[in-house]
Amino acid sequence: MAGARRRSLVDEVFDDFASQIRSGRLAPGERLPTEKALAADLEVSRTVVRETMARLSAHGLTISKQGSGVFVADGPRFEAFQVTPDELSALEDVIKLLEMRVAIETEMATLAAERRAASDIEALREHLEAMSPGALNVAETVDADVAFHRALARATGNQYFERFIDFLGVRLVPPRRVYLSGRDEATHQGYLERIWKEHQAIFAAVERGDPKSAGAAARKHMTNSLKRHAERLQR
Repeated sequence: MAGARRRSLVDEVFDDFASQIRSGRLAPGERLPTEKALAADLEVSRTVVRETMARLSAHGLTISKQGSGVFVADGPRFEAFQVTPDELSALEDVIKLLEMRVAIETEMATLAAERRAASDIEALREHLEAMSPGALNVAETVDADVAFHRALARATGNQYFERFIDFLGVRLVPPRRVYLSGRDEATHQGYLERIWKEHQAIFAAVERGDPKSAGAAARKHMTNSLKRHAERLQR
């Protein structure tokens, strides 16, 4: 597939270690070999080993003890679900996260329309206005976009939606530098306009208390985002 990212050595080494840790083949508390030893044993560079160790730590699978080395975490099989920045560095990775979010965002908007309070409507309106394509540049709209989805999660009255959206943070919004790379200013502004209109449709349905339309608008927004990024990957 044109534009698809090839799996790197770091991906392969990380997956191997993660599998061993989660399966128990590497036991909690077990010390991993030194960076030098791993590089020699795996026949990879020390840079690959270093990046792999950093990713294992970011996923909560290992812990580093200064002066002692790297150890398997005590509860690695129960580590929190994570999406680290390096995992969203290519369009194909962004697409995978978008596929998961279609169902989540659809249900979230549906519940928000059923349960929203006046304060939720005010918050959503404020963030929607901040997303206006004429008011901000591409980078600055990300914060307003994230805030809109957080307010939508809060409107459900379900703290788990809120916690999930808070967990995703800025990763909630696909990296626009990835999608817009190499494109001109007119394309940037057109993209912002489409994104704003999609959020406007979600807001309007939630405001009038229409769960069916809110869910449909959220699904359309996420599906369109998925389609936009998939088309970009094909080029």
